[in-house]
Amino acid sequence: MAYRDLQDFIAALEKAGELRRIAAEVDPRLEISAIADKVMSMPGGGPALLFEKVKGSAFPLAINLMGSERRMAMALSARSLDAKAAEIEDLLSWGWSLLRDFNLLKAAPSALPKIPAAFSLIPRKKSAAICQEVIDDGAGFDSLPVLTCWPEDGGPFLTLPLVCTEDPETGKRNVGMYRMQVYDDRTAGMHWHLHKDGAHFFQKYKRLGKRMPVAVALGCDPAVTYAATAPLPEGVWEMMLAGFLRGRRAKVCKATLSDLLVPADAEFILEGYVDPNETRIEGPFGDHTGFYSLRDEYPVFHLQRITRRKNPVYPATIVGIPPKEDCWMGRATERLFLPLLKQLCPEIVDLAMPFEGVFHNCLIVSIRKRFPGHARKTMHFLWGMGQMMYTKCIVVVDEEVNPHNNSEVAWRAFNNVDARRDLVLSDGPLDALDHSSPLPRYGCRIGIDATRKGPDEGHAREWPEPLVMDKEIEELVRLRWKEYGI
Repeated sequence: MAYRDLQDFIAALEKAGELRRIAAEVDPRLEISAIADKVMSMPGGGPALLFEKVKGSAFPLAINLMGSERRMAMALSARSLDAKAAEIEDLLSWGWSLLRDFNLLKAAPSALPKIPAAFSLIPRKKSAAICQEVIDDGAGFDSLPVLTCWPEDGGPFLTLPLVCTEDPETGKRNVGMYRMQVYDDRTAGMHWHLHKDGAHFFQKYKRLGKRMPVAVALGCDPAVTYAATAPLPEGVWEMMLAGFLRGRRAKVCKATLSDLLVPADAEFILEGYVDPNETRIEGPFGDHTGFYSLRDEYPVFHLQRITRRKNPVYPATIVGIPPKEDCWMGRATERLFLPLLKQLCPEIVDLAMPFEGVFHNCLIVSIRKRFPGHARKTMHFLWGMGQMMYTKCIVVVDEEVNPHNNSEVAWRAFNNVDARRDLVLSDGPLDALDHSSPLPRYGCRIGIDATRKGPDEGHAREWPEPLVMDKEIEELVRLRWKEYGI
């Protein structure tokens, strides 16, 4: 079932034995990050942490709440990520079959179970919201336990902000997650990348010569927080995805200083604006690539008001050399968006985004290969799918290969590839955080066709079969294993 808010989720984690409370006073400058770094490197992601006493702030701090596969599934009110993906696949399969062969008599009975899921897409507007229990025009960033994560960071950073914006021309809404460097009590850098909706709206305000109203939500229902990171098509409001994932409509309310709609269940809402004519150096920042991202000019957020619940919890995360909490959020994206990719590209069997690839640097995909160049066709399909355009390396393997088994994938790739025939170089957009590209946000991506080849792909010789032991002998050995005394 859906959680009421972040604190309801925290209570569920504690009940499930997934949370540790830390009563000792801790420093938000580096100390909390050092603790979290060690915990996130534990097998399985370590426990969620609730720091009850943070130096310099009245508010407790929660971190690593979604930092394991189990907690990520709990965040989406599911038994497992694959179970949630199966729900999505069932809904998509029904929708596609309906479009292909519409029959009202056949469709009506099967549509009934789908109605609650469809209804949950519509956010519910509330007039009285917990995020506005306290309205404080005097408090600023200094009141919050904002983390300084790594020694060379340019300053403290908000690391889990849900930035709410609106297109000034179409009225379309967006909730994106963009880190924010705190400069002083009232200003922070707004790190939205060129390819993101928030930056797109910002450019429109710049052309109009108007201030851009912005609201930043901190600490929401975990499905809302995850939805802000999801690679949705342009123009799709993240609160709709959050409602679908929760199985219950997401709650929103109007901000107090603008017409922006914000998550009603948030712990804090930071209301303010961005001046299109103002930029400031932001960074460096110890990023999810495991390296410091470079300093650059970014817009400035001006904080005018904080609204919050009476006894809020401040949410945070750290990113860096994987694995970190964000890896498990990426794993959710991998599983939840696979059904959609399979509908659009039916040859896809499965895919994996290894943690070491930090989301956008490596993707491994298994396919049912049917014709020459099928692997290349799949690569270019994936590079054309939204944020997958950033993927620096795509490895394509045959359908019997498990893309989650890095050893098996490496064995196939190292043995099945002829460099001249099987490597694909593709120039295109890259993530703004990619430090290896010769130009900012643009460079070369590589595709590796590690599938078996035949004469129709220029392989004149017979392709060998992999070694497989005789099944009867395997069973005999299994039955006699104790006799061998090994």
